[in-house]
Amino acid sequence: MASLSEWIEGARPRTLPNAVAPVVAGVGAAIALDAFSWWRSVLALLVSLSLIVGVNYANDYSDGIRGTDENRVGPLRLVGSGVAAPKAVLTAALIALGLAGVLGLLLVALTGYWWLLALGGLCILGAWFYTGGKKPYGYYGFGEIAVFVFFGLAGVLGTVYVQAGRISWAALACAVAVGCFSTAVLTANNLRDIPTDVESGKLTLATRLGDRGTRRLYLTLIAVPYVLALVLAFTGHPLAGIPVLSVSLLFQSVSAIRHNATGRDLIPALRDTGLAMLAWAVLAAVGLNL
Repeated sequence: MASLSEWIEGARPRTLPNAVAPVVAGVGAAIALDAFSWWRSVLALLVSLSLIVGVNYANDYSDGIRGTDENRVGPLRLVGSGVAAPKAVLTAALIALGLAGVLGLLLVALTGYWWLLALGGLCILGAWFYTGGKKPYGYYGFGEIAVFVFFGLAGVLGTVYVQAGRISWAALACAVAVGCFSTAVLTANNLRDIPTDVESGKLTLATRLGDRGTRRLYLTLIAVPYVLALVLAFTGHPLAGIPVLSVSLLFQSVSAIRHNATGRDLIPALRDTGLAMLAWAVLAAVGLNL
């Protein structure tokens, strides 16, 4: 039976910035629209956190029963390592996704934006079918698109909309920026896993692009948020350029990517990209409202 610390590690806490950053950026954009609501922001955050824990456990379960995680490098895989029964991990995934659904329903009911139920349903289905089902889209190279949509566009714009009832160009810029960061985290992860994914037949975008193409994609993705920060700074939000300060968190990651680091040497790149994303979101929220 897995210990509490192993369950926590299995939830992949290093991915939590992917859930927190969209809400932080969305809150900043909502404040700029004079529409901040603390309880709506808290509910949005809890939905986002529940979703990412759910998708991490669902990923662990689905990859584990397929044998994809048997030789995986990186954080503990509960099913692949044999420390937890597949049924227990599946239950944890369903509980987390169910909690996201209940909290999302509560948020929709309290705000009256009932059409957001469709978006919430798509998010939950996207979380499960990333590696679940007979033909998981994560095995066909569509994982990066889903992460960009769900933890970028949906996360940021949804947080803004439930508070303001509308979105802004600044909110859209933040959504694209956070989406690029989240996609970069997954890209670094899949770059690390190219050898084992090829061996197991998992056709991620990284296996399709190859090592060199994936490294170029990562560098492009992390450049976009800083370009957008400068665009915001020159189009009505003079201090929205301060997120460029977070680029210092990426120096080690960029060095690892550019110097062909592989395997465990790429693990810090995932951590640093997530931290840079969170720092960018915080600084953008501050910059939009100074």
